[in-house]
Amino acid sequence: MSQYKAIALDIDGTLLNTKKEVTPEVLKEVRRLQEESVPVMIASGRPHEGIRHVAKAIGMDVYGGFVLSFNGGKITEFKSGHVVYNKTIPIEYNDEILDYVKSHIPEAAVLTYDDGEIITENPEEQYVQLESRVVKMPVRKVENLKAEVDFPVNKFLVTGAPELLEKAVKEMAEHFAGRLNVFQSEPFFIEVVSLGIDKAQSLDYLLKQLGLHREELVACGDGGNDITMVRYAGMGVAMANAHNEVKEAADYVTSSCDENGVALAIQKFFH
Repeated sequence: MSQYKAIALDIDGTLLNTKKEVTPEVLKEVRRLQEESVPVMIASGRPHEGIRHVAKAIGMDVYGGFVLSFNGGKITEFKSGHVVYNKTIPIEYNDEILDYVKSHIPEAAVLTYDDGEIITENPEEQYVQLESRVVKMPVRKVENLKAEVDFPVNKFLVTGAPELLEKAVKEMAEHFAGRLNVFQSEPFFIEVVSLGIDKAQSLDYLLKQLGLHREELVACGDGGNDITMVRYAGMGVAMANAHNEVKEAADYVTSSCDENGVALAIQKFFH
């Protein structure tokens, strides 16, 4: 019997291949874990609505499982819809975040999510459109995002050209240091979430609720926002297509997302 009792999977570049599909080989191994009652967790920067179709594709609507959306800012038991954990950005920061982007990164767009939609003042911006396609959520144009967002949100997403955001993210992170977590999840995305939100902290909370220990967790990822959970897990697995920093943090490197890397990791560590 395996020493590992749960698995956490990033979505893009990990569970999904570059065609944004779950391969039959990966689905077969995930299904085996579900039939053995191993908790399967999806951990992603995406909003919950943008994960729903992926969770259904791996049978979470039938077998259950946990969705960690917004980089761990919200945890939902998928089958029941029960929200286990939810941490939003303090509402008093909404205006400051939006003002900062307008004054310091005017070429960038900024978006958030409301009732299954992406809301932004710049619906035609190419990376806003990319986010819409990836998460399969429609974009709604608003004239004044500041006036529209009068409620707490889990995340703001700043989008723009990689060369623009690479410099901007450092300055923005410094500006909000000690108040908000600001980081790049992709070269064209800056994520702004509540302080202390990352995949590892949320997995730690969830494992305690399930009576499990970090040593019993396998976590697979490829991106910068996966580093904390790959380090945290008893077996941290980096995809062959992962950023170098993720591979350095990992205990094991599996094959790429286009070569059934998740299926091979499950076969190796859950036997």
